[in-house]
Amino acid sequence: MFQHIIQFLTGRARHILVGSIVMLYVGCSKVPQLSPLPERAVIVAFGDSLTAGTGAGEAESYPAVLSRLVARTVVNSGIPGEFSADGTARLANVLDQEHPSLLILCHGGNDMLARHDNQKIAHNLRSMVRLAHERGIAVVLLAVPAPDPALRPPALYEEVAKEFGLPVEQKAVRRILGTASLKSDYIHPNAAGYAQLAEAVAELLRSSGALER
Repeated sequence: MFQHIIQFLTGRARHILVGSIVMLYVGCSKVPQLSPLPERAVIVAFGDSLTAGTGAGEAESYPAVLSRLVARTVVNSGIPGEFSADGTARLANVLDQEHPSLLILCHGGNDMLARHDNQKIAHNLRSMVRLAHERGIAVVLLAVPAPDPALRPPALYEEVAKEFGLPVEQKAVRRILGTASLKSDYIHPNAAGYAQLAEAVAELLRSSGALER
Protein backbone atom coordinates (compact mmCIF):
# COMPACT_ATOMS: atom_id res chain seq x y z
CA MET A 1 0.00 0.00 0.00
CA PHE A 2 2.78 2.40 0.92
CA GLN A 3 4.46 1.83 -2.45
CA HIS A 4 1.31 2.88 -4.31
CA ILE A 5 1.06 6.08 -2.28
CA ILE A 6 4.75 6.94 -2.63
CA GLN A 7 4.80 6.59 -6.42
CA PHE A 8 2.29 9.45 -6.73
CA LEU A 9 4.33 11.78 -4.54
CA THR A 10 7.29 13.82 -5.70
CA GLY A 11 10.37 15.38 -4.22
CA ARG A 12 10.13 16.66 -0.69
CA ALA A 13 6.74 15.07 0.08
CA ARG A 14 8.08 11.63 -0.86
CA HIS A 15 11.14 12.01 1.37
CA ILE A 16 9.01 13.18 4.30
CA LEU A 17 6.63 10.22 3.97
CA VAL A 18 9.41 7.65 3.65
CA GLY A 19 11.21 9.11 6.63
CA SER A 20 8.02 9.03 8.69
CA ILE A 21 7.45 5.36 7.83
CA VAL A 22 11.01 4.46 8.83
CA MET A 23 10.65 6.30 12.14
CA LEU A 24 7.36 4.55 12.77
CA TYR A 25 8.94 1.12 12.43
CA VAL A 26 11.94 2.11 14.54
CA GLY A 27 9.70 3.57 17.21
CA CYS A 28 7.62 0.39 17.34
CA SER A 29 10.69 -1.82 17.80
CA LYS A 30 10.60 -3.37 21.28
CA VAL A 31 14.26 -4.36 21.42
CA PRO A 32 17.02 -1.72 21.28
CA GLN A 33 19.23 -2.40 18.29
CA LEU A 34 22.93 -3.25 18.37
CA SER A 35 25.57 -3.23 15.65
CA PRO A 36 26.09 -6.63 13.98
CA LEU A 37 28.83 -8.70 15.62
CA PRO A 38 31.75 -9.57 13.33
CA GLU A 39 32.51 -13.27 12.91
CA ARG A 40 35.66 -12.92 15.00
CA ALA A 41 34.01 -10.81 17.69
CA VAL A 42 34.71 -11.64 21.33
CA ILE A 43 31.81 -11.66 23.77
CA VAL A 44 32.39 -11.45 27.51
CA ALA A 45 29.75 -13.08 29.72
CA PHE A 46 30.21 -11.34 33.07
CA GLY A 47 28.57 -12.17 36.37
CA ASP A 48 28.45 -14.57 39.27
CA SER A 49 27.61 -18.28 39.61
CA LEU A 50 24.82 -18.11 37.01
CA THR A 51 27.47 -17.11 34.50
CA ALA A 52 30.18 -19.41 35.84
CA GLY A 53 27.83 -22.38 35.43
CA THR A 54 27.50 -23.63 38.99
CA GLY A 55 25.41 -26.79 38.95
CA ALA A 56 26.69 -28.07 35.60
CA GLY A 57 29.93 -28.94 33.85
CA GLU A 58 32.23 -26.30 32.38
CA ALA A 59 31.15 -27.12 28.83
CA GLU A 60 27.48 -26.89 29.93
CA SER A 61 27.58 -23.33 31.27
CA TYR A 62 25.46 -20.85 29.36
CA PRO A 63 28.51 -18.99 27.94
CA ALA A 64 29.93 -22.27 26.59
CA VAL A 65 26.62 -23.26 25.00
CA LEU A 66 26.12 -19.72 23.66
CA SER A 67 29.52 -19.82 21.99
CA ARG A 68 28.48 -22.90 20.05
CA LEU A 69 25.09 -21.41 19.16
CA VAL A 70 26.41 -18.10 17.81
CA ALA A 71 29.77 -19.28 16.44
CA ARG A 72 31.63 -16.57 18.34
CA THR A 73 34.20 -16.63 21.14
CA VAL A 74 32.37 -16.22 24.45
CA VAL A 75 34.61 -15.66 27.46
CA ASN A 76 33.15 -16.97 30.70
CA SER A 77 33.96 -14.33 33.32
CA GLY A 78 31.66 -15.51 36.08
CA ILE A 79 32.76 -15.78 39.71
CA PRO A 80 30.49 -17.70 42.10
CA GLY A 81 29.43 -15.70 45.14
CA GLU A 82 30.46 -12.35 43.71
CA PHE A 83 28.53 -9.23 44.70
CA SER A 84 27.85 -6.52 42.14
CA ALA A 85 30.24 -4.13 43.90
CA ASP A 86 33.05 -6.66 43.48
CA GLY A 87 32.07 -7.13 39.85
CA THR A 88 32.30 -3.39 39.34
CA ALA A 89 35.81 -3.42 40.80
CA ARG A 90 37.12 -6.16 38.48
CA LEU A 91 35.25 -5.39 35.25
CA ALA A 92 37.65 -2.82 33.80
CA ASN A 93 40.58 -5.26 33.91
CA VAL A 94 38.51 -7.97 32.22
CA LEU A 95 37.43 -5.63 29.43
CA ASP A 96 40.96 -4.34 28.91
CA GLN A 97 42.30 -7.90 28.75
CA GLU A 98 39.66 -9.44 26.47
CA HIS A 99 38.77 -6.45 24.22
CA PRO A 100 35.21 -7.69 23.59
CA SER A 101 32.69 -6.26 21.16
CA LEU A 102 29.84 -7.20 23.51
CA LEU A 103 29.37 -7.54 27.27
CA ILE A 104 26.57 -9.75 28.61
CA LEU A 105 25.98 -8.52 32.15
CA CYS A 106 24.23 -10.77 34.67
CA HIS A 107 24.69 -9.53 38.22
CA GLY A 108 22.77 -8.80 41.40
CA GLY A 109 21.59 -12.23 42.52
CA ASN A 110 24.01 -12.53 45.44
CA ASP A 111 23.21 -8.98 46.49
CA MET A 112 19.53 -9.86 46.70
CA LEU A 113 20.26 -13.04 48.66
CA ALA A 114 22.22 -10.89 51.13
CA ARG A 115 19.36 -8.34 51.17
CA HIS A 116 21.48 -5.52 49.80
CA ASP A 117 19.59 -2.40 48.82
CA ASN A 118 18.23 -2.50 45.27
CA GLN A 119 19.41 1.04 44.63
CA LYS A 120 22.99 -0.04 45.35
CA ILE A 121 22.61 -2.91 42.89
CA ALA A 122 21.27 -0.50 40.27
CA HIS A 123 24.15 1.89 40.96
CA ASN A 124 26.69 -0.88 40.42
CA LEU A 125 25.00 -2.04 37.21
CA ARG A 126 25.06 1.52 35.91
CA SER A 127 28.75 1.77 36.75
CA MET A 128 29.50 -1.44 34.84
CA VAL A 129 27.48 -0.34 31.82
CA ARG A 130 29.36 2.97 31.76
CA LEU A 131 32.72 1.17 31.98
CA ALA A 132 31.80 -0.83 28.90
CA HIS A 133 30.34 2.08 26.94
CA GLU A 134 33.42 4.21 27.63
CA ARG A 135 35.38 1.54 25.75
CA GLY A 136 32.88 1.37 22.90
CA ILE A 137 31.57 -2.03 24.03
CA ALA A 138 27.88 -2.88 23.57
CA VAL A 139 26.00 -4.27 26.56
CA VAL A 140 23.17 -6.78 26.96
CA LEU A 141 21.56 -7.13 30.38
CA LEU A 142 20.23 -10.34 31.94
CA ALA A 143 17.72 -9.79 34.74
CA VAL A 144 17.92 -11.97 37.84
CA PRO A 145 14.75 -12.76 39.80
CA ALA A 146 14.39 -11.87 43.46
CA PRO A 147 14.71 -14.91 45.78
CA ASP A 148 11.05 -15.11 46.69
CA PRO A 149 8.16 -17.38 45.60
CA ALA A 150 7.16 -15.02 42.76
CA LEU A 151 10.68 -15.08 41.26
CA ARG A 152 10.04 -11.66 39.76
CA PRO A 153 13.08 -9.59 38.68
CA PRO A 154 13.23 -6.22 40.46
CA ALA A 155 12.27 -3.19 38.37
CA LEU A 156 15.85 -1.97 38.55
CA TYR A 157 16.88 -4.14 35.57
CA GLU A 158 14.27 -2.64 33.29
CA GLU A 159 15.07 0.84 34.57
CA VAL A 160 18.79 0.48 33.86
CA ALA A 161 18.07 -1.04 30.44
CA LYS A 162 15.79 1.87 29.51
CA GLU A 163 18.24 4.45 30.81
CA PHE A 164 21.06 3.16 28.59
CA GLY A 165 19.00 1.73 25.73
CA LEU A 166 20.09 -1.86 26.39
CA PRO A 167 18.50 -5.09 25.20
CA VAL A 168 17.41 -6.95 28.33
CA GLU A 169 16.32 -10.55 28.89
CA GLN A 170 13.88 -10.61 31.81
CA LYS A 171 12.03 -13.91 31.47
CA ALA A 172 14.54 -16.70 30.93
CA VAL A 173 16.20 -16.96 34.35
CA ARG A 174 12.85 -16.57 36.10
CA ARG A 175 11.27 -19.32 34.00
CA ILE A 176 14.23 -21.67 34.44
CA LEU A 177 14.43 -21.24 38.21
CA GLY A 178 10.68 -21.75 38.40
CA THR A 179 10.97 -25.17 36.72
CA ALA A 180 12.22 -27.99 38.95
CA SER A 181 13.48 -30.11 36.05
CA LEU A 182 15.77 -27.26 34.93
CA LYS A 183 17.47 -26.68 38.31
CA SER A 184 20.41 -28.25 40.09
CA ASP A 185 19.46 -26.57 43.39
CA TYR A 186 17.31 -23.70 44.69
CA ILE A 187 19.19 -20.93 42.86
CA HIS A 188 21.14 -22.60 40.04
CA PRO A 189 20.11 -24.18 36.73
CA ASN A 190 21.31 -27.59 35.63
CA ALA A 191 22.77 -28.31 32.20
CA ALA A 192 19.33 -28.27 30.56
CA GLY A 193 18.53 -24.97 32.25
CA TYR A 194 21.77 -23.34 31.14
CA ALA A 195 21.11 -24.56 27.60
CA GLN A 196 17.74 -22.81 27.63
CA LEU A 197 19.35 -19.64 29.00
CA ALA A 198 21.91 -19.70 26.19
CA GLU A 199 19.13 -20.11 23.64
CA ALA A 200 17.25 -17.14 25.13
CA VAL A 201 20.37 -14.97 24.97
CA ALA A 202 21.05 -16.02 21.38
CA GLU A 203 17.48 -15.07 20.45
CA LEU A 204 17.91 -11.69 22.13
CA LEU A 205 21.09 -11.11 20.13
CA ARG A 206 19.21 -11.96 16.95
CA SER A 207 16.25 -9.72 17.74
CA SER A 208 18.59 -6.85 18.64
CA GLY A 209 20.42 -7.13 15.31
CA ALA A 210 23.70 -8.30 16.82
CA LEU A 211 23.30 -11.60 14.93
CA GLU A 212 21.58 -12.48 11.69
CA ARG A 213 18.39 -14.51 11.92
